[in-house]
This record gives sequence, structure tokens and C-alpha cells, in this order.
Amino acid sequence: MKIKLTVQPGTTDQVKTGHWREIHYPIIDHEKCIGCDLCAKICPEGICFPTSKKNSQGKIFYENDLDYCKGCSLCAEICPVKCITMKEEFK
Repeated sequence: MKIKLTVQPGTTDQVKTGHWREIHYPIIDHEKCIGCDLCAKICPEGICFPTSKKNSQGKIFYENDLDYCKGCSLCAEICPVKCITMKEEFK
């Protein structure tokens, strides 16, 4: 049986995942971050984004919107300097 489903664009903001995320969530070490933007590019939910803040090396801070994070850890895996670690979620 096949089911066709169409989802309207821009509806992800209506589906917060903070309460049912996988067992881990990403933490960024801003001092190690080199601002390469790979985390933002690979995130399937677009929760990693640059801010106007900078670290002591003058590199742009990246932040995560954990309300929409699925805990997939793609951001931590792609980070070339390993500044993103996955922290265990306790509920």
C-alpha cells in the first residue's frame, strides 16, 4: 500500500523536537570553532546557524536551536576540528 503525503513548505517551525529528540544533543565549543559553516550546511533541520558573536580568535559563533534538533549528530561528525560534541540527554 502506498500513501502519498504532501507537506507544505515552511511547516518545520510547527514541529518542535525538543521533547522527543534522540538521546544526544550537540554542544559547540566556541573557542575551537573555525567558522567553516559545515555544520550549518549538513544539518537536515537547519538548526545550526551563525550569529553576530565572535570568539577570541575573531571567528563567528555558531548556535543550535535545540527546539528543532533531532540529535542525528551529523554536525559533530562533519566538524573538521571536532568542536561539536554530543551530550547525553537526561529526561
